[in-house]
Amino acid sequence: MPYLTLSILVPIVAGIALLFLSRADQTSLVRQLALAGAVLGLAVTIPLYTQFNTATGAMQFEELARWIEAYNINYHLGVDGISVLFIILNSFITVLVVVAGWVVVEKRPSQYYAAFLIMSGLMNGVFAALDGVLFYFFFEAMLIPMYLIIGGWGGPNRVYAAIKFFLYTMLGSVLMLVALLYLFNVSGGSFEILRWHLLPLPHKVQIFLFIAFFLAFAVKVPMWPVHTWLPDAHVEAPTGGSVVLAAITLKIGAYGFLRFILPIVPDASRTLTGFVIALSLVAVVYIGFVALVQKDMKKLIAYSSISHMGFVTLGFFLFSQLGVEGALVQMISHGFVSAAMFLCVGVVYDRMHSRMIADYGGVVHTMPRFAALFLFFAMANCGLPATSGFVGEFMVILAAVKVNFWLGFAAALTLILGAAYTLWMAKRVLFGKIANAHVAALTDVTTREFWLLAVVAIAVLAMGLYPKPFTDVMHQSVLDLLAHVARSKM
Repeated sequence: MPYLTLSILVPIVAGIALLFLSRADQTSLVRQLALAGAVLGLAVTIPLYTQFNTATGAMQFEELARWIEAYNINYHLGVDGISVLFIILNSFITVLVVVAGWVVVEKRPSQYYAAFLIMSGLMNGVFAALDGVLFYFFFEAMLIPMYLIIGGWGGPNRVYAAIKFFLYTMLGSVLMLVALLYLFNVSGGSFEILRWHLLPLPHKVQIFLFIAFFLAFAVKVPMWPVHTWLPDAHVEAPTGGSVVLAAITLKIGAYGFLRFILPIVPDASRTLTGFVIALSLVAVVYIGFVALVQKDMKKLIAYSSISHMGFVTLGFFLFSQLGVEGALVQMISHGFVSAAMFLCVGVVYDRMHSRMIADYGGVVHTMPRFAALFLFFAMANCGLPATSGFVGEFMVILAAVKVNFWLGFAAALTLILGAAYTLWMAKRVLFGKIANAHVAALTDVTTREFWLLAVVAIAVLAMGLYPKPFTDVMHQSVLDLLAHVARSKM
């Protein structure tokens, strides 16, 4: 079965079908078709995990067909232990987004769901592509649905945020296209990414290629100082847009480091390790302090995402099995936790139409079930042991300490800062006296909202208590990647 092609086409076909159901009396059918497309899209990714061979780090479920023969461009798909989990995560998040907007999205629901489903298929293509042109096509095409989501269903400044998001990410990837064309030339006319991993590139060439790829992926992560598009995009995006941005889109930037930068330019990666670690620590520490002073809940969680993703890039450039696996676990955990945090903000925003922390207070008295779930996710965001947020951060800190104690100490500061800004927000929103009449009139989560959040809570708890099903899948691929980097000239 071509599971990878199905994981791409099923949501895209469902999304295109939704565009033909635009009448007001078809809203119920639109929701049902969107949910069916999302669930079926998730279902076809399950065999990628159940049939995955953890004993090898080689590509699996490969699909190869001629695409543009004149330029040797192929439709080549495949996954290893690094990419397979993100396809499943992306498909899972798509189901959450569809359910989250079930009764909330009233303006052009068919186009809203179509944008998310099409984007889900395109992002699966990013994680599965093994041809450089195919990767670039998916990498750029996924910007269009997100641009439309922010610009069409966002807040008052949605057009500004959408254009800023598009320009940052589009301009960042221009140099990547130049790098792809250079690699095509020096590889004898091949766009095969795995072949590029074996090219004996001179050190100076590797430095230039590193810069080209780094700018493209650092913007997408985003790393400091090219992060300024993310808070604006999160604040203006609808709840579903923020969920996908935080849970999946940021991971594509980090994934690019492992698929392109480390294996293609390993010497340059080692040379510039200090530079990347410095930027990562700035993101971890400085952005944590920035999050402390935010008044908008979505903006605070957005800055929190930047800080947590700093852990990911830090783990990659420690060049250890513990560091890289910890970073990957952190990516998956952040996908769950950040999605849940934005969904929680969406729940109260739908009731009060405000994201300002000062407008809340005493929510626990009127929404006890919501308060319990929100506090749980806040604790996971802090890195509380037994939650998924702890596992990846602990692994990266431990790997950093093995390299340099003070490096690990600096990285560990994020646990303090994360607790400070997250719990400070939770205290002001949930606890104390009921702040005003609007809070007093709040109603607790509906059955749909409760189970939506409860499913994510179960995933966060399960991963925190037993991360082995995740680490087993990625282990051999990570070891093979590190062995490849270790064989470099330096």
